[in-house]
Amino acid sequence: MEGNQQGWYAAFAAKDTRFDGRFFVGVSSTGIYCRPVCRAKLPKIDHCHFFVSAAQAEAAGYRPCLLCRPELAPGISVTDATASLAHHAAGLLAETCGSGQRLPDLAEQLGYTDRHLRRAFAQTFHVSPVRYLQTCRLLLAKSLLTDTNLPMSDVAVAAGFGSVRRLNDLFRTQYKLSPTALRRGASGAREGITLLVGYRPPYPWQAMLAFLSGRTIRGVEALAGGEYLRTLRMAVPGQGEVCGWVRVGHRPEKNCLAVTLSLELLPVLPQVLARVRHTFDLSCDPHAIAEVLGAMDDLRPGLFVPGTRLPGCFDGFELSVRAVLGQQITVKAASTLAARLVAAHGTPIDTGIVELTHAFPRPETLLALGEGITEHLGQLGIISARSRSILALARLFAENPLPLGHCTDPRAQIARLVALPGIGAWTAHYIAMRTMGWTDAFLETDAAIKKALAPHTATDMLALAEAWRPWRSYATICLWNSLTTQGGTPCTT
Repeated sequence: MEGNQQGWYAAFAAKDTRFDGRFFVGVSSTGIYCRPVCRAKLPKIDHCHFFVSAAQAEAAGYRPCLLCRPELAPGISVTDATASLAHHAAGLLAETCGSGQRLPDLAEQLGYTDRHLRRAFAQTFHVSPVRYLQTCRLLLAKSLLTDTNLPMSDVAVAAGFGSVRRLNDLFRTQYKLSPTALRRGASGAREGITLLVGYRPPYPWQAMLAFLSGRTIRGVEALAGGEYLRTLRMAVPGQGEVCGWVRVGHRPEKNCLAVTLSLELLPVLPQVLARVRHTFDLSCDPHAIAEVLGAMDDLRPGLFVPGTRLPGCFDGFELSVRAVLGQQITVKAASTLAARLVAAHGTPIDTGIVELTHAFPRPETLLALGEGITEHLGQLGIISARSRSILALARLFAENPLPLGHCTDPRAQIARLVALPGIGAWTAHYIAMRTMGWTDAFLETDAAIKKALAPHTATDMLALAEAWRPWRSYATICLWNSLTTQGGTPCTT
């Protein structure tokens, strides 16, 4: 790994959470690699070797530490991933590691050749994409073996190995141990399994819950006991689709979120975890953002809240429809309309959880309403213009959905959105911000933004926001949240 070895070692010695997931430390005297926050006895610097990824550490012959658990490290920060093909590909590999997707298909999805992707990957991570994918699968299997009592066959399939024999062989070859040696059985499998996913602190969990709370769709989402719950419907390649539920809670003592999901979602476990990371912005580097947005406090003390996250979403179509429904009305009114839409056209699901009764309507379901959609949705209180916009969104998602989370060119996707009837710049930028994780959206025409930055004019606001690049989306969330903490009611969707 290039860079100042003394500097990396100093970060390791300090257990600095800013670097968690950004490098790993191989200890030659033990053959183990660790996260920089590992609490084990500090090895001598001469015994330490530094790697940019867990895959590179494993390619060098190191096995993961059982104490700090590298599989719980936060993902690659957007600070590193901007305009980087390799980082976008790495995210997609982790998300699809259980699906058996071929590398050429992944390269085509990203708009590059297989050869170009391999070259970019080698330059960035110093390993091949295949090696990186293998590490993703091994670490996911390690997490399942450590935190659940799932049968070995289920672990092997969920992690993308296909067979217990293949899982056993790779564990013995790579980690020099049997998979059963990791068994703790912490999570029963009757109602679901629970896994941990890490983040870089600080994490204002209550602020995230407050944001989501005002925007929940009855029947699809709920908040209970300081946790977020929702239904989820996902496609299984070549096998149709599965429906289930997810519950997400906070474990601040471990800098992790606890993700519990129903067993029906096991075939799409990597995708579910990827959506949790996207929705709760777990790969965020809060210190890099604070360096830029800390100056917001010059406008009003406390305006910038360290650790503020950019809320994403689990379903791009759901979020996009919700954004259209929220045009020029209050958050509460938009939630009411969305709940009516779900009750009338969503898919009933038996979750065993009283608050979770439906999956959000498929694009194809609303597309099938055709030009009669204005009549059908009009009965729910949705005006004709919004109904036609929803129909256009359904057509777009049925033909070529917007990317969720990993997007190399959000401006191109925004152009697709504004070409649809009834979708202007505000709606398109809001959708890009929350579905694609675009960090640099700024909604200067938004009523809540105007209120938070009063008495500044739109021109003044744009000038102020120039200093907030490339984190203007995070600045937007801080401005919205500031109204809530002051007792206001933001008008944005």
